[in-house]
Amino acid sequence: MPREPAADNYVGRFAPSPTGPLHFGSLLAAVASYLEARRHGGQWLLRIEDIDPPREQDGADEEILRILEAYQFEWDGPVIYQSRTEPAHRDAIRQLQDEGLAYRCGCSRKDLANAPRGPLGPIYPGTCREGSSAEEFAIRVRTHDEPIVIDDRLQGHYQQRLESESGDFIIERRDKLVAYQLAVVIDDVLQGVTDVVRGIDLLDSTPRQVHLQQILGLSTPSYAHIPVVEHDDGSKLSKLTGAPPIRAAEASETLCRALDALGQRPPSALETAPLAEIWQWSQENWSMSRLEGRRNIAMQHYC
Repeated sequence: MPREPAADNYVGRFAPSPTGPLHFGSLLAAVASYLEARRHGGQWLLRIEDIDPPREQDGADEEILRILEAYQFEWDGPVIYQSRTEPAHRDAIRQLQDEGLAYRCGCSRKDLANAPRGPLGPIYPGTCREGSSAEEFAIRVRTHDEPIVIDDRLQGHYQQRLESESGDFIIERRDKLVAYQLAVVIDDVLQGVTDVVRGIDLLDSTPRQVHLQQILGLSTPSYAHIPVVEHDDGSKLSKLTGAPPIRAAEASETLCRALDALGQRPPSALETAPLAEIWQWSQENWSMSRLEGRRNIAMQHYC
């Protein structure tokens, strides 16, 4: 449910993709980002990242909004749909191409099948850096091997050397859809986001986003990557690994489980309390520092 924007410098956000209903792992990101914004007296934006139509489910955005309202989240201003800022994404891609910082790449997945692998997949060998005449192409951004350094508020010092660890990466796909890495950078700037609280599964992507911020002359927000819920085999709880959707009918109990998973230790009596009482306790007692250094949460304790 929307509310009037707060007058504060802190701007956080929750940015789900409409690829299915919210599950317990996505609830943790929503709760942590929401409470951290409220602790600072700042704004919390809701952005639906609807830029990948082949993966999206019909009606998923409405279902996400319904559940967030059922759990009594209050976001600032209207819901933001990422697809509506596509012209700004395209402008950034053109700027990078005009400045020689991005180029057409005709390489297919088959072409890269034997490339060495880094933390984000195949390390692009620079095959098309000097140009490509392929009729079907993606657009890649040039990288360098100077360390991209992040001082994450929860995970501490983290760095990557992009050129040797991942290579030049895609900012526009072969199907002409804008890649997530670029879209999220542009939208965070457009919406004035100062602080990003999200799952640690996205930490490896952050140096790419910081690289784009640097070459586009944009500000870099503060990052805090929270632990993610994992199965016994170490795989992340997700839609792809069978995560069940959270239910509106169990909102109080599920919200308390989320707070406990986030290290907040809510009183057991809150599990049957009205949501307004749970949120009041949460905002009075929230401390993100309890998550420092934690990388995972055992699924069997909470799901």
